[in-house]
Parts: sequence; C-alpha cells; structure tokens
Amino acid sequence: MKLRTSIIVGLALLLTGATVWSAPSTPSKPTRGASKPRASAAGKARAKKVSKHSKHREKGQKAPAPERISEIQQALAKDGSFTGKPNGKWDDSTTEATRKFQESHGLNPTGKLDAKTLQQLGLGSHTAGVAPPLPPVSASSLQKITPPQTVRQQM
Repeated sequence: MKLRTSIIVGLALLLTGATVWSAPSTPSKPTRGASKPRASAAGKARAKKVSKHSKHREKGQKAPAPERISEIQQALAKDGSFTGKPNGKWDDSTTEATRKFQESHGLNPTGKLDAKTLQQLGLGSHTAGVAPPLPPVSASSLQKITPPQTVRQQM
C-alpha cells in the first residue's frame, strides 16, 4: 500500500513539474479577440517569405514613356497614318492612327501596341513576334570542348 501511494505521489510531482516547465515564463499581454499561438523557431524558419513589393505590383502592361510615344507618333506620321504633331501623349488620335496602320499592314487592328506593330513601324526587335524567346545562353555552353592531346614520349 505504501509503495502504491509513493508511486502516485511521485507521478503527481512529475506531472506538476512538467506542467510548470512547459508554461511560458512571462505572461503575454492580453489582446482583443482570441489570442494567437506563438510560432516556434522551427515554424518561423518554415514560414513562407512574402515580398513586400508584391502588394504594390500593378497588373498589365505599363504605358510607354513620352519619348517613346513621340517616336511611335513620328513613325506613324511617316507612314501617313498619324496627321497630328507628335506630342508624347497616347491619346485617341494616336490610338486611331495605330488602328489605321495595323489595318493597312495586315495586322489585327486593335489600336494597341504589340511586338508585330512595333516591328512593322521599324521600332521593334527583328525577332519580336516571330518566335518564342530563346533560353539564355550560359558561359559554359560557349566554351569549345577540345579532345585531350596525347603525350608522345621521345626516346
């Protein structure tokens, strides 16, 4: 009977000690609503990093700079599609001139700039709209591999 009582008391002390050791040492400040569990160091390491710029990223294509718009307007005027004076602003007359240019050159007349329109205007890349982009070339693939030369022993 004494053995049973001493085992129970010992277990009770162990459980009480384990509870005290696992409890936080400093009480956290009360917050509104339900309290959030704190993340462990391992949990923080596994936490997903979120870019602080991702919230501010705008969707869609950016508008060209005024200098580029003037360049486009000059190219459209040279073709005869744009009749106004290049002012660097993408306005309704520029959109209409672009649409007219696209229609006269067999392109989809959307009035919006795309790679093929810029290429036809002479302002785009020679490869733009022709084929999908190629993967970047690494420096190691540029080095020529030469077969090892045999060493001849002279006697």
